Amino acid sequence: MGAGQTTTTRTGRGRAVPWAVLGLWIAVLALVGPFAAKLADVQHDRVTDYLPASADSTQVAEIQEKLPGGETTEMVLVYHRDGGLSAADRETAAGQVAEIAGQHELIGGAPKGIPSKDGTTLMYPVASNEPGTNEKLRDELVNDVREVAQGEGGLSVEVGGTGALATDAAEVYNSLGGPLLYTTVAVVAILLILIYRSPVLWLVPLVVAGIADFMSMGVAYGLNQAFGTTVSGQSSGVMTILVFGAGTDYALLLVSRYREELRRIERPYDAMVAALRGCGPAVLASSGTVAVGLLCLLAADLNSSRGMGPLGTVGVLCALIAMLTLLPAILVLVGRRVFWPLVPAFGSEPKQRRSLFSAMGSSAGRRPLTVLASGAVLLGALALGSLNLPGPVKQEDSFVDKPEAVAAMETLGRAYPERGSQPIDVVTPQGRADETLAAVRGTPGVGSAEKGRTGDGWTEISVFAKSAPQSAGETATIKSLRDELKGSYVGGASAQQIDLEDTNARDTKVVVPLVLVSVMLILIGLLRSLVAPLLLVVAVVAVWGASLGIGGLVFGPLLGFEGTDPGLGLLSFVFLVALGVDYGIFLMHRMREESLSGAEPAAAALTALRTTGGVIASAGLVLAATFAVLTNMGLVQLVQLGFVIAVGVLLDTFLVRTYLVTSASVALGRKVWWPGVLSREPEPAEPAGPSGPGGPTEPPRRPESVGAP
Repeated sequence: MGAGQTTTTRTGRGRAVPWAVLGLWIAVLALVGPFAAKLADVQHDRVTDYLPASADSTQVAEIQEKLPGGETTEMVLVYHRDGGLSAADRETAAGQVAEIAGQHELIGGAPKGIPSKDGTTLMYPVASNEPGTNEKLRDELVNDVREVAQGEGGLSVEVGGTGALATDAAEVYNSLGGPLLYTTVAVVAILLILIYRSPVLWLVPLVVAGIADFMSMGVAYGLNQAFGTTVSGQSSGVMTILVFGAGTDYALLLVSRYREELRRIERPYDAMVAALRGCGPAVLASSGTVAVGLLCLLAADLNSSRGMGPLGTVGVLCALIAMLTLLPAILVLVGRRVFWPLVPAFGSEPKQRRSLFSAMGSSAGRRPLTVLASGAVLLGALALGSLNLPGPVKQEDSFVDKPEAVAAMETLGRAYPERGSQPIDVVTPQGRADETLAAVRGTPGVGSAEKGRTGDGWTEISVFAKSAPQSAGETATIKSLRDELKGSYVGGASAQQIDLEDTNARDTKVVVPLVLVSVMLILIGLLRSLVAPLLLVVAVVAVWGASLGIGGLVFGPLLGFEGTDPGLGLLSFVFLVALGVDYGIFLMHRMREESLSGAEPAAAALTALRTTGGVIASAGLVLAATFAVLTNMGLVQLVQLGFVIAVGVLLDTFLVRTYLVTSASVALGRKVWWPGVLSREPEPAEPAGPSGPGGPTEPPRRPESVGAP
């Protein structure tokens, strides 16, 4: 009677709990849904969303928003003919500029054209306060100007300037949402089909990941409304990548363990409970490490980096919650048939096949020091490639495909080598405007300077350098202005790039040690050791260096990139350390379990690699593929970030985890667990009789594993 009641109770729970979880998720999605749809409304890619919070250029941008008319949209109309402009060309240009001035409120009315010395080019600086800070109105203004400014019969017309450049960048960011999501889903779907070899199973984790992504959008919107968290195209795109990449990794670990338990346990509900107990702690620890690593970005001064920390954390945690609650509920409800045609029957044994990772482990175990030294030399050699990384990327080089605004800047650079074509913005206290203007005009490298708007106690001064934008000469001029003009702020597009570089250097010095310390503390608490965590951290840092080195060998020579995004080093470090330690946790946690069960150090390391290698490799492939999706985007910074992280994950998965960490563990033996209990030699066991108080002595029960073969 008691056994029947227990069976009935378990059966009822096995049906009720999954349905309750589904009901809870439906309620959560109904609550989050309206907010998720609003995330696009709070996504901004304005200058102040990326600039360092305390920099001069940020102060200039914020003060300009408060001047009469608000933020200024600046453009340059460039009329060019290779053989020289004709009188008809000049009439066409003047007529089109007058038409634009009639349709829109331009600062100062219709501008006068500035001819180049060689007579091939005519430049019209155009500025308007119509859009203010409204990005949609800015884009409409730029597109209206481009519709009017058209050339024919060999006359080329290009619209450039900071406003046009912002519009072209916004077009790329706005295109991220759809293509990024669709490409990511397609890549993950293909890999899951190949991994699971099932026409149905792949769809379950993919749908759950999509739901997690939807949930993360709602939570991200809530963070923005509650705390003013910056939401940019870059951070929201990376959040989606993390949801699908990390979420699919967690799903692979859980499904693999669930398949193993179904062979041992008859009821799917009980098998899922056992699977969650087995791999749940490691998944929680790994996701916690990623979240803590990303949250270290809150210490960054750069707005774009600081905003990416919370959004990336939201993505990882939403993926974790979905994969540990919704995915198990669905799998239990559909039962074993979801694995068709490779259904794990109760009491069956998996087919024994020679494992690739078993062969790798054997080679690492035979000559651990040789393997370790060879791998270290290889990673060190690859890291030297980072010396070949191109310098900081210029604005005009930040697009994969050259937009019209960049083409206009290049035309201006060739036609007006004697002057800058992009203003340097100076804002100074209103009472010192004349004094500041005189000081600006007397600064070496300044070509011209004129007062602009005045309001809210500030006066704006537009300065044109004699040197081309973002050249060494213009950079020197900006630094001279900042040294000379005490109490004033110097900003503008070129000054922003200088501030980005300087702030990224500062953030790297602050965030990198913070990430290393945070990750080390988590690993020490999880592995009860100092040596094993240090080994994992050194390994992921080596992977980061090698990945940047490969980037140095590829970006310039093969892809033709003229520069490197200033934030590449910091962001790639945070992601590779946090995500790389993820896999180290799965491997080391299993190694520790094997050691606790009595296995010798070498055997524990090789068994851990053999049993977790397959699922870690699958997870690494999925994560690398999701980040590789970024290489198909239109901005150099996204291509470089996606490339370095994807390469780093592959190096970590197939070289560092399989060979270097395993060989180091074999070589160190018990010392890898120093100063924990496992680092000490076990005491000789006392002879035991054939039986004890409870009957014959039972062998120790093997602890539940983290990952399945």
